[in-house]
Amino acid sequence: MDGQAKGHGVIPLQDLLATGSGALVGFVLGLIGGGGSILAVPLLVYVVGVNSPHVAIGTSAVAVAVSALANLAGHARIGNVKWRCAIVFATAGTIGAAIGSTYGKHFDGERLLALFGIVMIVIAMLMLRGGGQTGDVEVRLTRKTAAELMPLLMAYGVSVGALAGFFGIGGGFLVVPGIVAATGMPLIFAIGSSLVSVFAFGLTTATNYALSSLIDWGLVAFFIGGGIIGGFGGQRLALKLAGKKRALSSVFAAVVAIVGTYVVWRGLTA
Repeated sequence: MDGQAKGHGVIPLQDLLATGSGALVGFVLGLIGGGGSILAVPLLVYVVGVNSPHVAIGTSAVAVAVSALANLAGHARIGNVKWRCAIVFATAGTIGAAIGSTYGKHFDGERLLALFGIVMIVIAMLMLRGGGQTGDVEVRLTRKTAAELMPLLMAYGVSVGALAGFFGIGGGFLVVPGIVAATGMPLIFAIGSSLVSVFAFGLTTATNYALSSLIDWGLVAFFIGGGIIGGFGGQRLALKLAGKKRALSSVFAAVVAIVGTYVVWRGLTA
Protein backbone atom coordinates (compact mmCIF):
# COMPACT_ATOMS: atom_id res chain seq x y z
CA MET A 1 0.00 0.00 0.00
CA ASP A 2 2.80 2.42 0.94
CA GLY A 3 4.55 1.74 -2.34
CA GLN A 4 1.32 2.38 -4.27
CA ALA A 5 0.68 5.62 -2.38
CA LYS A 6 4.21 6.77 -3.05
CA GLY A 7 3.81 5.92 -6.73
CA HIS A 8 0.55 7.85 -6.94
CA GLY A 9 2.31 10.87 -5.39
CA VAL A 10 5.27 10.83 -7.75
CA ILE A 11 3.40 10.58 -11.04
CA PRO A 12 1.30 13.78 -10.68
CA LEU A 13 4.40 15.74 -9.60
CA GLN A 14 6.34 14.60 -12.65
CA ASP A 15 3.40 15.49 -14.89
CA LEU A 16 3.18 18.93 -13.29
CA LEU A 17 6.90 19.50 -13.76
CA ALA A 18 6.63 18.38 -17.39
CA THR A 19 3.74 20.81 -17.98
CA GLY A 20 5.63 23.70 -16.39
CA SER A 21 8.78 22.90 -18.34
CA GLY A 22 6.75 22.72 -21.55
CA ALA A 23 5.22 26.12 -20.81
CA LEU A 24 8.69 27.67 -20.49
CA VAL A 25 9.82 26.08 -23.76
CA GLY A 26 6.66 27.25 -25.54
CA PHE A 27 7.09 30.79 -24.23
CA VAL A 28 10.65 30.99 -25.55
CA LEU A 29 9.59 29.52 -28.91
CA GLY A 30 6.79 32.07 -29.26
CA LEU A 31 9.07 34.93 -28.25
CA ILE A 32 12.22 34.32 -30.29
CA GLY A 33 11.47 31.27 -32.47
CA GLY A 34 14.32 29.26 -30.95
CA GLY A 35 15.63 27.80 -27.75
CA GLY A 36 12.99 25.09 -27.51
CA SER A 37 15.01 21.90 -27.51
CA ILE A 38 18.18 23.44 -26.11
CA LEU A 39 16.08 24.23 -23.03
CA ALA A 40 13.82 21.19 -23.22
CA VAL A 41 16.54 18.55 -22.89
CA PRO A 42 18.10 19.87 -19.65
CA LEU A 43 14.61 20.56 -18.25
CA LEU A 44 13.54 16.97 -18.92
CA VAL A 45 16.73 15.56 -17.42
CA TYR A 46 17.28 17.83 -14.39
CA VAL A 47 13.75 19.01 -13.55
CA VAL A 48 11.35 16.32 -14.76
CA GLY A 49 13.75 13.47 -13.99
CA VAL A 50 14.19 11.61 -17.29
CA ASN A 51 17.15 9.27 -16.76
CA SER A 52 18.39 8.80 -20.33
CA PRO A 53 19.70 11.87 -22.25
CA HIS A 54 18.77 10.17 -25.52
CA VAL A 55 15.18 9.62 -24.33
CA ALA A 56 15.11 13.28 -23.26
CA ILE A 57 16.25 14.32 -26.75
CA GLY A 58 13.65 12.14 -28.46
CA THR A 59 10.84 13.25 -26.14
CA SER A 60 11.75 16.93 -26.47
CA ALA A 61 11.88 16.64 -30.25
CA VAL A 62 8.23 15.55 -30.39
CA ALA A 63 7.10 18.20 -27.90
CA VAL A 64 9.05 21.02 -29.55
CA ALA A 65 7.79 20.07 -33.02
CA VAL A 66 4.16 20.29 -31.90
CA SER A 67 4.74 23.47 -29.88
CA ALA A 68 6.47 25.05 -32.88
CA LEU A 69 3.49 24.16 -35.08
CA ALA A 70 1.11 25.81 -32.61
CA ASN A 71 3.28 28.94 -32.45
CA LEU A 72 3.63 28.96 -36.25
CA ALA A 73 -0.15 29.10 -36.57
CA GLY A 74 -0.21 32.17 -34.34
CA HIS A 75 2.51 33.99 -36.27
CA ALA A 76 0.94 33.03 -39.60
CA ARG A 77 -2.40 34.55 -38.61
CA ILE A 78 -0.78 37.96 -38.21
CA GLY A 79 1.34 37.69 -41.36
CA ASN A 80 4.76 37.14 -39.82
CA VAL A 81 5.73 34.19 -42.04
CA LYS A 82 7.54 34.49 -45.40
CA TRP A 83 6.31 31.13 -46.62
CA ARG A 84 8.48 30.54 -49.69
CA CYS A 85 11.71 31.43 -47.90
CA ALA A 86 10.64 29.39 -44.89
CA ILE A 87 9.77 26.28 -46.92
CA VAL A 88 13.02 26.31 -48.92
CA PHE A 89 15.08 26.70 -45.73
CA ALA A 90 13.10 23.96 -43.94
CA THR A 91 13.29 21.53 -46.86
CA ALA A 92 17.07 21.87 -47.15
CA GLY A 93 17.38 21.71 -43.38
CA THR A 94 15.31 18.54 -43.09
CA ILE A 95 17.88 16.72 -45.22
CA GLY A 96 20.61 17.93 -42.89
CA ALA A 97 18.55 17.02 -39.80
CA ALA A 98 18.03 13.45 -41.03
CA ILE A 99 21.77 13.01 -41.48
CA GLY A 100 22.68 14.75 -38.23
CA SER A 101 20.21 12.86 -36.05
CA THR A 102 21.38 9.52 -37.46
CA TYR A 103 24.91 10.22 -36.26
CA GLY A 104 23.75 11.97 -33.09
CA LYS A 105 22.16 8.80 -31.69
CA HIS A 106 25.58 7.14 -31.55
CA PHE A 107 27.68 9.92 -30.02
CA ASP A 108 28.10 11.47 -26.59
CA GLY A 109 27.59 15.07 -27.66
CA GLU A 110 28.56 16.89 -24.45
CA ARG A 111 31.98 18.10 -25.71
CA LEU A 112 30.64 19.01 -29.13
CA LEU A 113 27.72 20.72 -27.43
CA ALA A 114 30.24 23.01 -25.73
CA LEU A 115 31.47 24.09 -29.16
CA PHE A 116 27.88 24.68 -30.19
CA GLY A 117 27.48 26.89 -27.14
CA ILE A 118 30.45 28.98 -28.26
CA VAL A 119 28.81 29.40 -31.67
CA MET A 120 25.65 30.60 -29.92
CA ILE A 121 27.61 33.23 -27.98
CA VAL A 122 29.27 34.48 -31.17
CA ILE A 123 25.85 34.71 -32.86
CA ALA A 124 24.50 36.68 -29.90
CA MET A 125 27.32 39.21 -30.26
CA LEU A 126 26.68 39.55 -33.99
CA MET A 127 22.96 40.03 -33.38
CA LEU A 128 23.67 42.78 -30.85
CA ARG A 129 25.95 44.57 -33.32
CA GLY A 130 23.23 44.51 -35.97
CA GLY A 131 20.36 45.02 -33.57
CA GLY A 132 19.44 48.44 -34.90
CA GLN A 133 18.79 47.24 -38.42
CA THR A 134 15.14 47.08 -39.40
CA GLY A 135 15.46 44.74 -42.40
CA ASP A 136 13.57 44.61 -45.68
CA VAL A 137 9.88 43.96 -45.01
CA GLU A 138 9.17 43.48 -48.72
CA VAL A 139 11.72 40.69 -49.34
CA ARG A 140 10.18 37.80 -51.31
CA LEU A 141 11.42 34.63 -52.96
CA THR A 142 10.36 35.05 -56.59
CA ARG A 143 11.75 34.16 -60.01
CA LYS A 144 13.67 37.43 -60.02
CA THR A 145 15.21 36.96 -56.57
CA ALA A 146 15.67 33.16 -56.70
CA ALA A 147 19.21 33.30 -58.11
CA GLU A 148 20.30 35.39 -55.15
CA LEU A 149 18.23 33.93 -52.33
CA MET A 150 17.98 30.20 -53.13
CA PRO A 151 21.69 29.25 -52.75
CA LEU A 152 21.96 31.05 -49.40
CA LEU A 153 18.70 29.63 -48.05
CA MET A 154 19.69 26.09 -49.06
CA ALA A 155 23.27 26.34 -47.76
CA TYR A 156 22.23 27.74 -44.39
CA GLY A 157 19.33 25.28 -44.23
CA VAL A 158 21.42 22.14 -44.70
CA SER A 159 24.08 23.31 -42.24
CA VAL A 160 21.64 24.34 -39.52
CA GLY A 161 19.56 21.19 -40.03
CA ALA A 162 22.61 18.96 -39.60
CA LEU A 163 23.53 20.68 -36.33
CA ALA A 164 19.93 20.56 -35.13
CA GLY A 165 19.64 16.85 -35.86
CA PHE A 166 23.00 15.95 -34.35
CA PHE A 167 22.42 17.79 -31.08
CA GLY A 168 18.69 16.98 -30.95
CA ILE A 169 17.64 20.64 -30.97
CA GLY A 170 15.01 22.55 -32.91
CA GLY A 171 17.72 24.82 -34.30
CA GLY A 172 15.81 28.10 -33.97
CA PHE A 173 18.84 29.83 -32.44
CA LEU A 174 20.62 29.26 -35.74
CA VAL A 175 17.62 29.33 -38.10
CA VAL A 176 16.64 32.89 -37.19
CA PRO A 177 20.09 34.44 -37.81
CA GLY A 178 20.45 32.18 -40.87
CA ILE A 179 17.23 33.45 -42.44
CA VAL A 180 18.14 37.05 -41.61
CA ALA A 181 21.60 36.61 -43.17
CA ALA A 182 20.19 34.91 -46.28
CA THR A 183 17.30 37.30 -46.95
CA GLY A 184 17.72 40.49 -44.93
CA MET A 185 14.14 40.28 -43.61
CA PRO A 186 13.21 41.90 -40.25
CA LEU A 187 13.74 39.82 -37.13
CA ILE A 188 10.05 39.38 -36.33
CA PHE A 189 9.48 37.83 -39.78
CA ALA A 190 12.55 35.61 -39.37
CA ILE A 191 11.17 34.41 -36.03
CA GLY A 192 7.80 33.53 -37.55
CA SER A 193 9.40 31.91 -40.61
CA SER A 194 11.91 29.96 -38.51
CA LEU A 195 9.12 27.98 -36.85
CA VAL A 196 8.55 26.10 -40.12
CA SER A 197 12.11 24.77 -39.81
CA VAL A 198 11.87 24.14 -36.07
CA PHE A 199 8.77 22.02 -36.71
CA ALA A 200 10.35 20.17 -39.63
CA PHE A 201 13.66 19.54 -37.84
CA GLY A 202 11.91 18.43 -34.67
CA LEU A 203 9.63 16.06 -36.56
CA THR A 204 12.56 14.55 -38.45
CA THR A 205 14.61 14.06 -35.29
CA ALA A 206 11.58 12.67 -33.39
CA THR A 207 10.86 10.14 -36.14
CA ASN A 208 14.46 8.97 -36.09
CA TYR A 209 14.46 8.55 -32.31
CA ALA A 210 11.01 6.93 -32.32
CA LEU A 211 12.35 4.22 -34.63
CA SER A 212 14.83 3.39 -31.85
CA SER A 213 12.14 3.55 -29.12
CA LEU A 214 13.80 6.55 -27.49
CA ILE A 215 10.65 8.58 -26.68
CA ASP A 216 8.63 8.73 -23.44
CA TRP A 217 5.16 9.20 -24.91
CA GLY A 218 3.58 9.63 -21.48
CA LEU A 219 5.48 12.87 -20.85
CA VAL A 220 5.00 14.20 -24.37
CA ALA A 221 1.32 15.13 -23.85
CA PHE A 222 1.98 17.16 -20.68
CA PHE A 223 5.00 18.87 -22.22
CA ILE A 224 2.99 19.79 -25.32
CA GLY A 225 0.06 21.08 -23.28
CA GLY A 226 2.30 23.41 -21.33
CA GLY A 227 4.09 24.44 -24.52
CA ILE A 228 0.91 25.59 -26.24
CA ILE A 229 -0.11 27.69 -23.24
CA GLY A 230 3.34 29.25 -22.88
CA GLY A 231 3.50 29.95 -26.60
CA PHE A 232 0.60 32.40 -26.48
CA GLY A 233 2.41 34.52 -23.90
CA GLY A 234 5.62 34.46 -25.90
CA GLN A 235 3.89 35.57 -29.10
CA ARG A 236 2.19 38.49 -27.37
CA LEU A 237 5.46 39.74 -25.91
CA ALA A 238 7.22 39.34 -29.29
CA LEU A 239 4.58 41.53 -30.96
CA LYS A 240 5.02 44.24 -28.32
CA LEU A 241 8.80 44.23 -28.75
CA ALA A 242 8.66 44.09 -32.56
CA GLY A 243 7.66 47.76 -32.76
CA LYS A 244 10.93 48.77 -31.13
CA LYS A 245 13.93 48.57 -33.44
CA ARG A 246 16.42 47.13 -30.97
CA ALA A 247 14.36 45.58 -28.18
CA LEU A 248 13.48 42.25 -29.81
CA SER A 249 17.00 41.80 -31.18
CA SER A 250 18.48 42.52 -27.76
CA VAL A 251 16.17 40.03 -26.05
CA PHE A 252 17.00 37.41 -28.66
CA ALA A 253 20.75 38.01 -28.27
CA ALA A 254 20.57 37.98 -24.47
CA VAL A 255 18.70 34.66 -24.34
CA VAL A 256 21.07 33.10 -26.89
CA ALA A 257 24.13 34.29 -24.94
CA ILE A 258 22.79 33.05 -21.58
CA VAL A 259 21.83 29.63 -22.91
CA GLY A 260 25.08 29.42 -24.89
CA THR A 261 27.09 30.09 -21.72
CA TYR A 262 25.15 27.40 -19.88
CA VAL A 263 25.70 24.92 -22.71
CA VAL A 264 29.44 25.61 -22.72
CA TRP A 265 29.60 25.13 -18.94
CA ARG A 266 27.64 21.87 -19.12
CA GLY A 267 29.85 20.58 -21.92
CA LEU A 268 33.13 21.43 -20.21
CA THR A 269 32.10 20.02 -16.81
CA ALA A 270 30.48 16.83 -18.13
